[in-house]
Amino acid sequence: MDIDDLLARLPIDQIAASLGVDEETAEQATRQALPALIGGMQANAQDPDGARSLASALDDHDDDLVRDGVSLDRVDTKDGEKIVSNVFGDNREQVVNQLAGFNSKGGGSDLIGKLLPILAPIVLSYLAGKVKSGGNAAPSQQAQSGGGLADILGGLLGGGSGGSGGGMGGLGDLLGSLGGLLGGGKR
Repeated sequence: MDIDDLLARLPIDQIAASLGVDEETAEQATRQALPALIGGMQANAQDPDGARSLASALDDHDDDLVRDGVSLDRVDTKDGEKIVSNVFGDNREQVVNQLAGFNSKGGGSDLIGKLLPILAPIVLSYLAGKVKSGGNAAPSQQAQSGGGLADILGGLLGGGSGGSGGGMGGLGDLLGSLGGLLGGGKR
């Protein structure tokens, strides 16, 4: 399991249409926003309260969004807004601005700001499927038992293919540039 698997499931054409941009711009923005969301979740999961909060969110989600192919008309962006706020907390605007600055295709912070709430429920759905298929315990029980969540999230980030024609590219650079902004979420 890795971030490329999740990327392959995303309907970039629908995302582009929803954002009013071309597919290349939507894909590039998604390739930057996705690791930031996952990195933020991972940073939060390393704190016991953050892990409990994330596990609780996973208990409330299942993998139905990603199981049979993602369709944006099934994505609840209001839920996405809550997830993004929980992941980044007070650092949300700074994260959005950092990601926009990293996006050489343009699109800016408005694009990233609209994209994150679309991606967040999809990421949680994907993660819920991975967590629930990996063991019988509910995510909240796993979090209490000392966190496979951070490990799963780390595995997602570690799986990005750096070499394939523009692949994840500067994933390390991107996450490094966000540095202390990640992990500012709900505890």
